[in-house]
Amino acid sequence: MKRFFKNLFGSEEVAEESFSTLGVDMHSHILPGLDDGSDSLERSLELVQVMKSLGYHKLIMTPHIMSDFYRNTPEGIREKLALLQNAVKEAGIEMELACAAEYYLDEGFLEKLDTGQELLTFGDNYILFETSFLNEPLNLREAIFKMRSKGYKPVLAHPERYTYFYGKFDNLVELREQGVLFQPNLNSLTGYYSAGAKNIVEKLIDNGMVDFLGSDTHGLKHTDSLQRVLSSKYLSKAFALPLRNSQL
Repeated sequence: MKRFFKNLFGSEEVAEESFSTLGVDMHSHILPGLDDGSDSLERSLELVQVMKSLGYHKLIMTPHIMSDFYRNTPEGIREKLALLQNAVKEAGIEMELACAAEYYLDEGFLEKLDTGQELLTFGDNYILFETSFLNEPLNLREAIFKMRSKGYKPVLAHPERYTYFYGKFDNLVELREQGVLFQPNLNSLTGYYSAGAKNIVEKLIDNGMVDFLGSDTHGLKHTDSLQRVLSSKYLSKAFALPLRNSQL
């Protein structure tokens, strides 16, 4: 059931009850002790429980992999996944847990592509990647070409947060035409990150340029904000798009 509320102009708008329409979150930093997300198994358990209360039944957790800061490996990530899976089972929480990664587009990532190293993907060989928020990488198109030539389906994490796209929406259209899928962050719908990010995510939704929606949960501050997202009129508009979350 959806809730209705009056906006400032007196007209009715729809508020979602939960994120059960999505069901699956494919971008978070809930695995313990791997990056700037959860710092303990206890906090990870708490976050899993909160995500369940928000309507999710599956979490695909995506720790950062960055050459300079977070040198995570598939083996290390799977080890923490198994640890959390056991803890969730012991706690009696019904939640399916899986892992992938959020790859930072740097030379280390390109080297992994060139040398055929194992990369953590989700779903239909989707690979989640991010870039600098301020400066467009000179090798962005090269990396996209390499990912696709290796059989990966590139998913750009939070495209609305890259300031180098502000005022250049056509560049996002161009990336999509090159085969890049887009995953905005849900909290951008409330202006959590910035007014600019909110403007871009609304434009992406208006133009049908959203393939996945992710929570990008690092901690309780993000899950608290997700409660406010449920009242966003753009959330209902996004849910009307052919999102791929439920297929994962």
